[in-house]
Amino acid sequence: MKYFTKSHEWVSVEGNNATVGITQHARKQLGDIVYLELPSPKTTLRAGDVFGVIESVKAVSDLYAPVSGTVTGSNEELVSAPEQMSDGSQENPWLIKLTLSNTGELGGLLSAENYEKYLEEEVK
Repeated sequence: MKYFTKSHEWVSVEGNNATVGITQHARKQLGDIVYLELPSPKTTLRAGDVFGVIESVKAVSDLYAPVSGTVTGSNEELVSAPEQMSDGSQENPWLIKLTLSNTGELGGLLSAENYEKYLEEEVK
């Protein structure tokens, strides 16, 4: 199942494993992405922690962990070529993979439907 945050991260969960990325909305808002910094494997994150930085020609933004867990992998391909996030060559690129430490936190995230409603309200 996929969950979303109001800071425009998504998390896809299978069992105790989670994959995290940023939403298409966030990528469009950022424009051309020129730099990406992600954590090393074995980094422990708590929900809400900054786990990386994304920089575009428009802005520099922190990336926030939607859930708590231990990083098991970072998308090094995107770190080496961050422009792939904005050129459309990867439709839904992931940033980090985690082993969840508290699945109960998922209840505080938005469903796809509620995220869409949030975007509609945010634009107004």
